[in-house]
Amino acid sequence: MPDLIKSYQEVFNGYLKEKVRSSEPSGLYDPMCYILDLGGKRLRPVLTLISASAFGINKDEALDAALAIEVFHNFTLLHDDIMDEAPLRRGQPTVHHKWDINTGILSGDAMLIYAYQLFETYPEDIFKPLMQLFSQTAREVCEGQQYDMDFETREDVTIPEYMLMITYKTAVLVAAAMRMGAIIARTSEENQKLIYDFGKNLGIAFQLQDDYLDAFGDPETFGKQVGGDIIENKKTYLYLKARELASPEVANDLDHLFSIKPKNPVGKISTVLEIYRETGAAEATREAIAGYTRETFEVLENLELTGDYKTLLRSFAENLMDRKV
Repeated sequence: MPDLIKSYQEVFNGYLKEKVRSSEPSGLYDPMCYILDLGGKRLRPVLTLISASAFGINKDEALDAALAIEVFHNFTLLHDDIMDEAPLRRGQPTVHHKWDINTGILSGDAMLIYAYQLFETYPEDIFKPLMQLFSQTAREVCEGQQYDMDFETREDVTIPEYMLMITYKTAVLVAAAMRMGAIIARTSEENQKLIYDFGKNLGIAFQLQDDYLDAFGDPETFGKQVGGDIIENKKTYLYLKARELASPEVANDLDHLFSIKPKNPVGKISTVLEIYRETGAAEATREAIAGYTRETFEVLENLELTGDYKTLLRSFAENLMDRKV
């Protein structure tokens, strides 16, 4: 990844450590600090800072919005882990495993409130559109999570429905992160819309890649339990594409596998992965990732950015799609 992107990460991580510190009651704030200290790629806040810089202002002016995005993102992860009963997050115990479920719920609530408070540093003409975008995005993320939960018990989920779900659950937050930088820079409405579309396509590609890595990633580098989506019977793009491409017999086998939760899921995971490979679903998913990445680059060409930021954003997206974690 280019040195400039690493410099954005370092600036953001320094600001996060400065602003997010534990205090009393420690039972509320320690879990917040814990999940934020687990690291991660800082994808969304870095994109907010890059977007602000790309439209001609100092990245420091976007730090509070970037932090709000990262705090909100980790709030959703904290609550998602509770709903998914996930034992690990980035290779470490999840908050509700390290503490308990009630602590996880309350600390997550406090994180959401803090995210809103961070926008209060901006003047009125920036504050209002930031809040409108953030509130809309937060609601859409909740809608996406509900769709995701609904799909676990539905047998008729379609690929378009799945794409809508990941757009809301994942992509709109990436898109909003980028538009926030544009709003703070007071760039044109057209540029704001284009940078949002860039982020949305990038977010869709990112989530499809995440789904693929959940199935075929390396446990040593992925940081989460490989095969977790299969264990939880989640209807991912891989699953839906496999059902679309499979013979009736194989589709029935897949339906059966996604109706059970064996105590030892190793056999189930290996059988499902073999179906994904043999039906061509694995390859089709890689092609979909490549397709949304291309759309991301096509939007990028229409943006009016300062300096070499088109090159930087292209490099950022390429590195993101080549990741193993």
